[in-house]
Amino acid sequence: MIAPSILSADFARLGEEAEAVSNADWLHIDVMDAHFVPNLTLGLPVVKSLHRATDLPLDCHLMIDDPDRWAPGYAEAGAANVTFHVEAAADPVRTARAVRAAGALAGLSLKPGTPIEPYLEILREFDTLLVMTVEPGFGGQEFMAEVLPKVRLARSHVTAGHLRLFVEVDGGISLDTIEAAAEAGADVFVAGSAVYGADDPAKAVAELRDRARSAMAG
Repeated sequence: MIAPSILSADFARLGEEAEAVSNADWLHIDVMDAHFVPNLTLGLPVVKSLHRATDLPLDCHLMIDDPDRWAPGYAEAGAANVTFHVEAAADPVRTARAVRAAGALAGLSLKPGTPIEPYLEILREFDTLLVMTVEPGFGGQEFMAEVLPKVRLARSHVTAGHLRLFVEVDGGISLDTIEAAAEAGADVFVAGSAVYGADDPAKAVAELRDRARSAMAG
């Protein structure tokens, strides 16, 4: 599944930018608070507006402090998937259950330097694992292939039936890097500049999906 990141879109035309990738699977929304990460982006009002403006499922990635307090509100606002960072959560399991109770899938995100092993048990409470392939906070960074072992480990647990979740990657995903991520076991790919920096965003989505499918088939 391809999830274009509106972090790379024109913020003055978000409704049109969402329509431009109507062939995508999810629309990825990066929520940053200038505390957990050193940047400030979109918040709950924009998510509510986008939910009214597009039929695409909204994939909200909360790069914020205190997600235990804020994450359920994004589910209530209409997000289909609400992902928060394990590094910021006081009680990830309780928050995941609250997000699910509010009607969304619950996702757990790991920074590049955060190991997956301590969280394998609690991942049973989640629907999505988001492995960051760049440091969170800014778009346009270079893909970090060194985190792919985490993707492989997560995929092995899904394949073995220990976990049931999407394995999502976010950061530096392009035609040059999506194959490596797909081969490692990712099945949801967040792409920002590779989509919105293209002359035809919908065509870029289709090309990324084809490249990932080819890698998975191989």
